[in-house]
Amino acid sequence: MNVDVAAVVGNETVTVADVDARERDLRERVSVHALPRSGTSESRQLRRWITQVLVAERVVAAEAGALREPDDGAPSERELLPDNVARLEIGSVAASTLSDPAARAVFARVTGSVRISAEQVRDYHCRNPFQFAPRSTVRGEWHHARGDTSLAEAASAIAAHLLAAARRREYRRWLDARCAEVVVLAPGYEHPGDPRQPDNTHRH
Repeated sequence: MNVDVAAVVGNETVTVADVDARERDLRERVSVHALPRSGTSESRQLRRWITQVLVAERVVAAEAGALREPDDGAPSERELLPDNVARLEIGSVAASTLSDPAARAVFARVTGSVRISAEQVRDYHCRNPFQFAPRSTVRGEWHHARGDTSLAEAASAIAAHLLAAARRREYRRWLDARCAEVVVLAPGYEHPGDPRQPDNTHRH
């Protein structure tokens, strides 16, 4: 692979210059103390993560082009990623793609067949009877459930909660699978979690 290429995505390339540009943009937007110093192992891992974001964006853009559907009816980013828990569930790379309306249209198509069964709702309620119970405020800050809620009362909220989480998992599964199919990473730009690359510090 050409030394100026960080990754190949199908017939497209992600160049080292692309990674450089995204890193510069990130460093201009984020506090200098929040990012690793250039030239360190952590900085190389950051560049690997940036490469993952760039290839994911291209994979999703290719899918959006294949769909040829308008994205003006796509869900909002807030709907798909309402909080930090949702972002952690889907992963930072997949989450980063969803700032684009076209990607959110892909999300809607890819996850449109996901369903939640009545049994899943019932099991969740048995394990978490207080999750959707009414809450009282204590001393203006703390909240506690006033009691459990019947399955009938909580079913709709539980189903929505489970469906949103299941759709995020399906999108991430789809994106990981598509990247595995069409992406080739250059040496030095491997996945940050790849145990074969020298800067991966996770050990068992």
